[in-house]
Amino acid sequence: MRHKWPLTPLGEVLTERRETPSEEDLVSGRVRIIEKISFDTGRIQLRSNGTTRTGMILVRPGDLVVSGINAAKGAIAIYDPDATEPVAATIHYAAYIPNLVRVDVRFLWWMLRSRFFQELLNEYLPGGIKTELKAKRLLPVPVPMPPLAEQRRIVARIEELAAQIEEARRLRREALEAAQAVNHSAMSAILHRLENSPSTERGPICQFAEVNPRRSAEARLSANEPVSFVPMRAVDDVSGTIATPETRLFAEVSKGYTCFREGDVIWARITPCMQNGKSAIARNLVNGVGFGSTEFHVLRPGPKIIAEWLHALVRHKAFLEEAAELFKGTAGQQRVPESFLKAKVITVPPLPVQRRIVAELDALQAEVDRLKALQAEAAAELDALLPAILDRAFKGEL
Repeated sequence: MRHKWPLTPLGEVLTERRETPSEEDLVSGRVRIIEKISFDTGRIQLRSNGTTRTGMILVRPGDLVVSGINAAKGAIAIYDPDATEPVAATIHYAAYIPNLVRVDVRFLWWMLRSRFFQELLNEYLPGGIKTELKAKRLLPVPVPMPPLAEQRRIVARIEELAAQIEEARRLRREALEAAQAVNHSAMSAILHRLENSPSTERGPICQFAEVNPRRSAEARLSANEPVSFVPMRAVDDVSGTIATPETRLFAEVSKGYTCFREGDVIWARITPCMQNGKSAIARNLVNGVGFGSTEFHVLRPGPKIIAEWLHALVRHKAFLEEAAELFKGTAGQQRVPESFLKAKVITVPPLPVQRRIVAELDALQAEVDRLKALQAEAAAELDALLPAILDRAFKGEL
């Protein structure tokens, strides 16, 4: 690897800090402890208490903090130079004092978190940083070191471009959120229009669909019949289909499990899957497909409602928000009660109208999916942009 500037061992601009905090300072909370360093932003997160069972190091304001274990993932931070108190970290971290006469610490921070530096490590360290990156391995590594004024110019340019990239990400997120809201808005408008239609019926779901049907004679499984058990993560909210696992499990039949039928609408009952709209229509099932009755609600459409219309209703934002108000259970495992689904009043137009509306919603979803695909491509391009900028910066091309 060729470099525009002379190579300088990191040990000439960084000195390892070898101070340790007192037990009293840790227990009292006067010196707080680093919980972790964010991989993506390089920001320090502190623990809520001072309890520790391992050796600790002291980190003072302005120090460069490097995670020996996760440095390659970006766990490198600058402890706030304006902080009034030091912090502590476990011995799996190292704190380094920058020589501010020779180096801008943010220049080093950007460099050490770059793909450029990963390549340097692979060049100068056998095996790269597969083992913990301690000072004795890090400090001898030579890095390109331009004059201080040039370092500051490069940092200013990097941060200007990084800010522009982050603004582009923000705009992309807003566009994606707007796209995701389109279907909900369209559904709200459709339901409002149907309210004044004399041919539209309204009534509780249990009037139009069977809620959580129990196993009937034709659906009963023998103790040795292969059953595909569907975990919650297998419900694809984007395509609205069940991803049937390839593995067939032999399971003893119990009343705690239910079987899907073709055309059943499956709806996650546990937070946060329910809040994220995890739902699907069972299609193209192989053998019986079972699931834990505590994970899903099943709605089996009757003769007056098609599965696609019922699915559109239960995915509607207003429906999800109303269900969320009735959570029962402990935090993180709250469930929507079956009584809500049985009593919830829904709008059911004639079958031809249902099919026409579903076709309109499908066409709209296709447009939203196309926009999402374009946004995903843009996101990938943005993710690749900053690493490319850093490569150029530290090769003296920025």
